Amino acid sequence: MDERAALALVGEELPAAGDDCAVVDSTVVTTDMLHDRTDFPAGTTRYTAGWRAVGASLSDVAAMGADATAAVAVYAAPEFVADELRAFLCGAREVCAAVGAEYVGGDLDGHDEFTVATTALGETDDPVLRSGAAPGEAVCVTGTLGRSAAALRLFETDAEQANALFRFEPRIAAGRALASHATAMLDSSDGLARSLHQLAEASDCGFDVESNRLPVHETVPRVAEDADDERELAVHFGEDFELVFTTPDPDRARSVAPVPVSVVGETTTGGVRLDEAPLADRGYTH
Repeated sequence: MDERAALALVGEELPAAGDDCAVVDSTVVTTDMLHDRTDFPAGTTRYTAGWRAVGASLSDVAAMGADATAAVAVYAAPEFVADELRAFLCGAREVCAAVGAEYVGGDLDGHDEFTVATTALGETDDPVLRSGAAPGEAVCVTGTLGRSAAALRLFETDAEQANALFRFEPRIAAGRALASHATAMLDSSDGLARSLHQLAEASDCGFDVESNRLPVHETVPRVAEDADDERELAVHFGEDFELVFTTPDPDRARSVAPVPVSVVGETTTGGVRLDEAPLADRGYTH
């Protein structure tokens, strides 16, 4: 059973599971696990690991249109090295501070592979779900696509720049600003293509997207082998932690968002297409 099949099983057993966060009254909560061999390329600093691991969970809070309040993490490693642990905690604290949240601790554990399990909490009275999109709306993304894919390529030649690209700011402020304008929203941790398929399934609609409207990160063309590779990195790789959302008023969404918002296509009655061709449901998989 692969990750997608496992998620489907969870969805069958827990019908409420399926959005970026669980909703309990006005609290949203999410948890993630990251591993050294699948999530932290060679050259990733412990500071970046702390920032990115906690940031991944905060990104789920952003996708619900919620305020981030706090985060905790389990830090597991073959041995505890003071400088590494201190750097991890610094990264975790600083990504929380960047979005107005607080890193409040967690747990330590011995493990044969460096592993981090994070949980983030947020608050909202009106969470944005994945299920509200309808035909005739605009589909938009914040920021740029392909940042993490470019970082992965750069770890081989420029670890400093790669670490900088790996440290993203969770879109908490954008999520809050867009909450009353977005009909459906999720974060792009699995890549744009898979995000669109997830929205389509949850909202029972489709999407037509155009490649010339995609906001590709400026580093992607420099590391891509050709145009097809560039599209692969921007559309399918994932781990960018931008917001993908639908709205009937994209101009208003652009005006209220504190980060750039790009309209990349429109919602339809069915099917997910890029440049009028079917877009494969393929993206980041652990």
